[in-house]
Amino acid sequence: MRRRALAGLGGLALAACLAVCAPPAGNLHFVLLGDRTGDARPGVYERIWRESAATQPAFVLSVGDTIEGLNDATAEAQWREARRIVEPYRRIPLYLVPGNHDVWSEASERLFRQYAERPLHYSFDSGGAHFSVLDNSRSDQWPAAELAWLEADLREHAAAPVKFVVSHRPSWLLDAALGSTSGPLHRLAKRYAVCCVVAGHVHQLIHAELEGVTYLALPSAGGHLRLSGKYEDGWFFGWTGVEVRGGEVVFQVQALDGATTPLSAWGRAGLIQK
Repeated sequence: MRRRALAGLGGLALAACLAVCAPPAGNLHFVLLGDRTGDARPGVYERIWRESAATQPAFVLSVGDTIEGLNDATAEAQWREARRIVEPYRRIPLYLVPGNHDVWSEASERLFRQYAERPLHYSFDSGGAHFSVLDNSRSDQWPAAELAWLEADLREHAAAPVKFVVSHRPSWLLDAALGSTSGPLHRLAKRYAVCCVVAGHVHQLIHAELEGVTYLALPSAGGHLRLSGKYEDGWFFGWTGVEVRGGEVVFQVQALDGATTPLSAWGRAGLIQK
């Protein structure tokens, strides 16, 4: 059964490469956003929305850490502020993934459900592509219940020509870095022909290919830049446009300083020097 997610902050949304997937039913353009918070830099998220919304995406998919969070007393005010920022773009459907700054307690879980208007895990379809959103907000490891839900969701949508799996934490990162194909998520991705696995959390662009599955950790959409802070190392503020067209999925990485690169220019160690 096909499920449609009409998600957004407090009802604001009505409804975020490489040739790695089978042909979808039609063309699709959407935007992927990394973490807004984690010692957020003022004004960055607002600039990213102005730039990415100008491309007229079918929807925006944010991989979590929408609020600074971690404090039950201030969380709702922060959700209201996040809602205020996206108010000018309410015509664009917005899908939120629960991040560790969004969900840390029972009270914060209730607020996420209220403002995201979704459960902690869910799936939706758009333009011939299927998206499975996982919740690993409170664990660096894959919770067994999440993997069980994912397998059931992928089995139900096995006929979808293009499949994405999205979470906040890149719990697949070590396996991708080591080239390990034995991880439980990768086994499911291979079994059900998932093309792309996307996450955030680390505030750094990291890209790996493993047995035809694209793994991508997104650059920061406002959370502070760690370590070197160098663009070529994947430390920059930006967003990612995705095109599903014909027989391919194409990721285009856009930095706020104007630099634009295809995902194929990036590897696990940063920008590939040619």
